[in-house]
Order: sequence, then C-alpha cells, then structure tokens
Amino acid sequence: MTSGFHNAHLQTPQIPCLSNPKRAVAHRSSLFPSIFTSPAGFWKVHDLSRISLDFSCKAASSAGAADYNEQMLGSKKKKKSQKIAGIEQDELLDPVELADPDSCFCEFKGVHIHYKVAGEGVEESGANVLSVNQDPSNVNQPSKKRNGFPMVLLHGFGASLFSWDRVLKPLAQCIGSKVIAFDRPAFGLTSRIFNEPKTANSSTQSSGEETDLQPLNPYCMTFSVLTTMYFINLLVAEKIILVGHSAGSLVAVNTYFEAPERVAALILVAPAFAAPLSSPPKLVKENHQETENQANDDGSRSKVGSNPFRKIMNVLSKISTYIALAVTGTLKAIAKIANSLFKKALKSILRTSFAAALIRIVIDKFGIAGVKNAWYDRSQVTDDILKGYTKPLRTKGWDKALLEFVVAMLTDSESESNPPLSQRLKDISCPVLIVTGDTDRLVPSWNAVRVSRAIPGSHLVVIKNCGHLPQEEKAEEFISIVQKFLQKIGGAAEEEEILQTTP
Repeated sequence: MTSGFHNAHLQTPQIPCLSNPKRAVAHRSSLFPSIFTSPAGFWKVHDLSRISLDFSCKAASSAGAADYNEQMLGSKKKKKSQKIAGIEQDELLDPVELADPDSCFCEFKGVHIHYKVAGEGVEESGANVLSVNQDPSNVNQPSKKRNGFPMVLLHGFGASLFSWDRVLKPLAQCIGSKVIAFDRPAFGLTSRIFNEPKTANSSTQSSGEETDLQPLNPYCMTFSVLTTMYFINLLVAEKIILVGHSAGSLVAVNTYFEAPERVAALILVAPAFAAPLSSPPKLVKENHQETENQANDDGSRSKVGSNPFRKIMNVLSKISTYIALAVTGTLKAIAKIANSLFKKALKSILRTSFAAALIRIVIDKFGIAGVKNAWYDRSQVTDDILKGYTKPLRTKGWDKALLEFVVAMLTDSESESNPPLSQRLKDISCPVLIVTGDTDRLVPSWNAVRVSRAIPGSHLVVIKNCGHLPQEEKAEEFISIVQKFLQKIGGAAEEEEILQTTP
C-alpha cells in the first residue's frame, strides 16, 4: 500500500480545490480514467487527507513566497522615492505647514496669499501685522505720519518673497515705513488654486455674458496686478513705492498704469521685459513730419483738382484703398481666429501629463543650476539659499500650478484698448530707478539700458561684479543706491512744495 500510494501520488496532478474530496475524485476520474479504474483500489479517505495536507503545505508555502515578494517589491518602491531638485516628493504639505514664524496669510479672491511685512509697529512673530478684515477699498483714511512711503516688493519668475529676505528689514529702516513682500500665485507658499471654468447656459451665451461667469485666472497678469493693488489698499497709504525684480518689474509697471496716482516711485531691478529698440521722441517727430508731408500733398492735389485725368485717378485710388482696407480687415480677422485657435491648441498641449512631467524634469535638472547661475560669484550660494529657493517644491500641487502659470504667460494677451507695454513706457511720469548687475547672465544689462532710455527721466545704476540678484548678492550696495534715490526724489518733492506754497 505504501508503494502504491507513492506511485499514485507522483502521477496525480495538483488539485485546484480540496474543500469537497468526493467532488475532487469524480473530477479526477473524468480526467484520468486509466488511474481510477485500476483494480488496486487504493484511493481511500485517509489517502486523500494525506494529499490534502500535502497540498495545503505547498499552498501555504506558495502564499508565503508571494507575500515575501510583495514585501521585497514594496521595499524597492520605497527606495526609489522621487526627488525634484533634492526635495522628496512622496509627502507634500500644505503651504501653511511650511510657514516661517514671521509668515502672514490673507485671503484675496479665494487665494491664500503668503506675505511678510517689516517696519514700524511690526512684531517679530509676524502676528497682528495688518488687519486683513479692514475694508481695503477705504484708502482715504488718514495714516500716521511717516518719514517715507510704504513699499511693496514683487519677486520674479521661479522665485518667492525669499529673494527679498536680505533687504526686507533694511529697506523698512531706510524709508521709515512698512515694507511688504508677498508670494505671487504659483510661487512660494501662496496656495495653489485650480478652478475649472464655469459653463454658461444658452440664455447667458446668447446675451454675451459668458465671460462674466469665467473665474479670474489666479496665474494671469491681471490677478497679480489686482493682488498688488489689494496690498496697496491694505497699507492704507495714499501713495507707495513699487519695487519689482525681474518678471516682478512687469507687474510693477502694469500696476502703475492701473493706478498711476497711487505710485510715488518705481524701482525696477534687472527688469525682464522688452524695451523699444528706438526712442519714442524720434518716432513722434517722424510721424509729425509725415503728417505735414501728407498735408502738403493734399494741398498740391487740390491745386490740380480741375484736371479730369486727376479726378479719375483719385477715384481709382480711393477704390483701391477701400479694397486694400477690406483685404487687410479680412486678413486681420483670419489672423485673430487663427491666433485664438492656436492658443486653445497650446493650452490643450500644455495641460497634458507629458507637459507636467516636462516641468518636473526641467526643475529637477536646471532649478538649482539656475539659482547658482543668477549669481556673479557662485561660491556665495550657500545651502541655506538653495533651501530657501527649493522650499516651495514641498508644497502640494506646485508642479501643476507652475504649469498653469506658464500657460497663462504664453496665452494671455494684452487688452486691445491699450497699446503694447513697450510703447507705453514713455508715459511713465513718476520717478524711476533701474538697478542691474554688469554680469547678469539671465537678463543682460543692455536690456536695462534700453528700458532706461525708454522711460523719460529714469535713473540707471549698474552694479559691478553682480549678477541677476543685486538685492541678494550686493545687498548693502543695493540699499545704499535705493536710499540715495529716495533722498533725491524726496528733496525734489520738498522743493516743489516750497515753490507751491511761496506766494
């Protein structure tokens, strides 16, 4: 019996289920009739139980191996945790959890804005700095007497209010008033908001009110300008000084054109926007000369207006002009439609998972290198500085928000009622200081020279042996330059007041 059982055990395949032994035997007899019709008759209950025990052991060992493999795979996954610019991406946090002791938050249009403030009456803890519950539209309230105008600091692309850390308090001491720096949406510790566009029903579409239902994109230029205006009102000051660095200079200039009467002065640090190639006054004179020439031509034509041939040519000229205008208008309409379709296609492409992965790759490969490249002396870039710039990478949704900012930057168009910004620089009438480094690798210093030429009466200072971040790399020299500029415009303002009061 022992040898017979041994042979049967070798010839018997593994049983799928042994919860019902009789059913299992019937199942096997149908598959292997040569075994179960033998006269030996060695299949008994105790034999089946032995097979059952043997299979159970094998199944247990198989399950244990599977668990072990899962544990091994899990451990391998943990070891392969993703890092972006040296920052772990497994456990991202809410911005509030990453706040500093002097961090402050306020809500504007559903976005929690992170800001810091320094100056008179400001506690070190940052608590009770400003009353965010006060009505920011009430800007005519009398403020305390101060030695200077308050300041609002605007950081550039890929940065945060950390870029003003070295000069925040010194500037407050310099002007004798409050200085505020805030994180623009998509940067720093300001909350990341992802609003889906609202759809309008047929009645609103027919009435043309669909645009009113669209939420304001927090990553567009308009939102940054409105946020800046909010902080200007929050300071309860008649006028303030706007200081913009790199792409923040663009926000500062746009805010000026939004409310020029509220801006006492502009300080543009390494401005990252294009200036006109030629100076505006020359263009005005040339246009004026062209107008005079056209007037002379009209006068000469009126003298020969009696000539019939001239009349026919004038009619044909007008007809060709109308045709040219019609063709031009049609081409402009086609170009406008094509531009709209291109922007929609671009938005669809940039909002794919591939684009999001590309953003993460770019930040991982070039983020830290970009910070170091912004300095003239890379050896001055300490670990604390790198931590300050990479800290926002620990916030939830940082990559998606940055992608939305890029989409808004590439697809937003200026208002059709206003000319391009480069053509409006000549209309800036407040005092303007432009500061740049002579070795700026990101925005060359010659661009600051062009911006200075385009703004009448602006002051340009080029700091030697300095890169794209004068307020960090040459903080003391930067403060000194700002102080001299403010003293100069302050003295001019006092002289003007004396002249106005003198009978």
